[in-house]
Amino acid sequence: MSNTRTQTVSQNQESMLKPPKRYKVVLLNDDYTPMDFVVTVLMEVFHLPHTQAIAIMLMVHESGRGVCGVFQKDIAETKCNQVLERAEAAGFPLRCLTEEE
Repeated sequence: MSNTRTQTVSQNQESMLKPPKRYKVVLLNDDYTPMDFVVTVLMEVFHLPHTQAIAIMLMVHESGRGVCGVFQKDIAETKCNQVLERAEAAGFPLRCLTEEE
């Protein structure tokens, strides 16, 4: 029996098994959301240590945007929605989006 079929199936499986796309969760700066609120959201939603949350908050503040983390699409969208829900509940216009990596 020929190995050609086995090799073809193996090659097809390798081409089908691509890693899932990854998505960045990005916070956007605004003039109204307090810095301490942003730090709290980063710690609670993304489970970041305080020092890393402060570093990301400062990046958002200084450059207008900052990456909070990189995840599979469904996780990135969930985390983005959690940020938006918390901001809305607190009455802040904090914006968050997901971008393909």
